[in-house]
Amino acid sequence: MTPPMAGDVAASAAIVGGSLEGDGAQPTAAAWAADVSQLVRPRIALMVLATVVAAFWLTAGRPESLLAFTGLLVGTGLVAASSSIVNQILERDSDRLMPRTARRPLVAGRLATTDAWFVSAVTLIIGSIMIVASFGWAAAAAAFATWLLYVALYTPLKRITPLNTAVGAVAGALPVAIGWLAGDGPARLASGDARGALAAASLATVLYLWQFPHFMAIAWLYRRQYEAAGLRMLTVVDPSGLRAAGQSLAAALAMVPASLVLAVPSGSIRLFLAATVASIAYVGASVQFAIRRDDASARFLLFVSLGTLLGLLTAAVVFGRPV
Repeated sequence: MTPPMAGDVAASAAIVGGSLEGDGAQPTAAAWAADVSQLVRPRIALMVLATVVAAFWLTAGRPESLLAFTGLLVGTGLVAASSSIVNQILERDSDRLMPRTARRPLVAGRLATTDAWFVSAVTLIIGSIMIVASFGWAAAAAAFATWLLYVALYTPLKRITPLNTAVGAVAGALPVAIGWLAGDGPARLASGDARGALAAASLATVLYLWQFPHFMAIAWLYRRQYEAAGLRMLTVVDPSGLRAAGQSLAAALAMVPASLVLAVPSGSIRLFLAATVASIAYVGASVQFAIRRDDASARFLLFVSLGTLLGLLTAAVVFGRPV
């Protein structure tokens, strides 16, 4: 799920362009773009934006101003990009020790750390300003809280305690607050309309619980690399995988009622059925991982986790608007 290695992109670009880079030559535009893509991790940013869209829709429905809503999404995307950059700055020493991350641009020296700090500060500031200009300080504060929790707490905790996953899961669920606040959720709740608040709370709970099986599958697949890098993942502390499997299964089971509550505000039978199918499929994959605890079952759980999240967010947007 990472972009092509910058070296491969650079080589392809050189061949197509009819020239090869010599020693000390400047990187090609394609190589630079690939490095930036690795740095900002657009797939993670897209997941954050999908969460914001779903939360806003469940709270307020169609935005009154498409321009303001675009500003909210672009601003949120910039803040998410900033957090990814800082995460890679802080983890460059451990990234150097893992094959899956050893070719990241900061680790490989293709991008300077000082430049990365500058870009992360600029994207954080510009993104926050755009959110404030579009939907006010409350939504911007939620975005900054997500950034702060991810960068200042979750990232350093990975070297200290397996509880880092629980903290990271909070950061993963917080973008719901951005959409809810931008959709004027507090005012709607104060006026007696609790449907949007219930839908947003259910969505946040689903996202929090969803992350445990997802990340435990990743932690199992890369457990030896995490151990070599000194990261305290649960699969490193407990190599048997029993605790990771137990957390995955417990979270998946808890996700079933939480996802069903997502259908309550709208009363949508189709959303109820979609949530039922998606959450039970997630339980099934988690049960298989708990029983087998091998790479194949972990990969299957990871695959199912992505399908579950995509299915739930899509169903929430298509069927879940409170009437």
